[in-house]
Order: sequence, then C-alpha cells, then structure tokens
Amino acid sequence: MNCVGVERRPFPLSFSVGEAEGLWRVSAGAARAGELADLLVAVANGAVAVVSLETNSYLDENWQALPPSLIAADLGVPCTVHPLGPWASGTNGLAEEFLVMERGLLPRFLDGTWSPYELALIDVPEDVSAEQLDELALVLGTTGFDEPLLSSLGASRVWFSGHDDCYVLLETRDPALPAAVLARLLALLAGSALAALAQGPVSRVPEPGPRLTERLIATAPHWIGALDEVTEDRVAVKLAALPDPWRLNVSFPRHADLIATLDVPRGTWRITAARRDDREGTV
Repeated sequence: MNCVGVERRPFPLSFSVGEAEGLWRVSAGAARAGELADLLVAVANGAVAVVSLETNSYLDENWQALPPSLIAADLGVPCTVHPLGPWASGTNGLAEEFLVMERGLLPRFLDGTWSPYELALIDVPEDVSAEQLDELALVLGTTGFDEPLLSSLGASRVWFSGHDDCYVLLETRDPALPAAVLARLLALLAGSALAALAQGPVSRVPEPGPRLTERLIATAPHWIGALDEVTEDRVAVKLAALPDPWRLNVSFPRHADLIATLDVPRGTWRITAARRDDREGTV
C-alpha cells in the first residue's frame, strides 16, 4: 500500500471530487475501507448493506472465498442476510447475498483483522424490506460505471466502493464528506510516515480541520500528494493540482503547488505556498 509500480515508488495521496445535481463523487487513494468506515456511517441512514465483497482472508478448504454471511458470523457481527441467488454471480458490484447491519456495526465488521480487496456498500433504512433490497440490486446491477447511482436511490445517502484495499470511489449527498475524506487521507499519509520513522505503530494522528481541506477543494478538484520532509516533530506533504483525476501511470509533477504540514507536538496542520525549489524540483 505504501509503494507502487515495479520501481516501488512511494504511493501518492490522490483525491478528485465532482458535483452534479446535489451529489458528490469522490475518487481517492490510498485508504482501506476500515479507515473510512466511521466517516461513512456518520452520514448514513440507520443501516448499511454490504452488497459486494471479495477477500483472500477467509477461504474454504477449496481456496474459495467464504460467503459474506459466514465472514460476519466469524467476526461476531449480527446482520440480516438477503440472498440474491446465482443470477448475481459475475455481475459487477454485486455479491450473491447482501448483508444488512446496523450502521454502527460497520467499523466492527471492518476491524482490521482481515482485508477485503473488493468491497461495496450502501446505506439503507433500518426497516428496509426484501423487496426494496431486490430493487436495490437491480439498480446496482444496471447502472453504468460513470452514471450517478444515488440519483436512482432516493433514500440512500452514501455509496462506497473500495478496490485492492487501497483505491476509493464513493458517492454521497453530504457536501461535507469529501472534505472529511481528504482530511483523513492526509492524516493517514502522515501517520504512515511517522510509523516508518518510529519503526512501529504511532498514536492517533490529528486530522486537518474542515476549513483547510475545504480550501483545497475550492482551489482545485484534483490533487496528488507526496511526502516531503519527515521528522519526529514535522511531516510535510507536497501537493500538486492536476488537470484530471490521478491515474496509476501519472508521476508527481515537476513542481508542487502547496505544502500541507503537520506540527506533531501541537497536533495542528497548515497550508503554505510551495517554496521556489519545491516548485522547480522533483519529488
């Protein structure tokens, strides 16, 4: 997760957001589903449906992934199982069964002891019916990748899809969630740097306040970030605005536009313009 490509370059922070008709769509990296679970449930309806799940952490004697319901049972997470049947097999974004759990149980389900390399979930009302779940499956199975999803689901407020336990794609009705995700990405990147420096786990890393990340989003919708100076007291992240969403083959530009800096002892973040040598150097 901390490196990319055959040259094993440090994995960059990436963030892209777009808004249309009251929906915000975010693509980002790098974050695991469990590292964003609390942000998702904070804006969700009363329940969450896990609609797609692939993992190598839970395999049967034939090296096939266990059904989501057995994974939840092993983790001790109470949920309702809604079977879809074989027709859903092979349909992008759908498992053969949905798990519906109280939204507060999602962090317990994604507890960090296992790794889903493909995961999709969406919030639903607590009293969601079997018929409504069948309708949800139909919408999920027939909506194109670039089409807005929540516009066809009047009750849902957030949809999340995670890939390779690293890439994030989400859609939300909550205008504050994109800035919260960007703040979490900065904290995760700084935390990984501090953990590497300490050669062990670190205590919780503070996140930037919403005004800082809202300022970034207002400046540009597409960003890439890479670690700069890292000490026990200071973590600096170089940030560059991109013309389009980041792709795996896009290197950090030859200049940084801004520097986001974490003051570790004070637990505060600030943004400054990049120095001239940062703008002209390479990362």
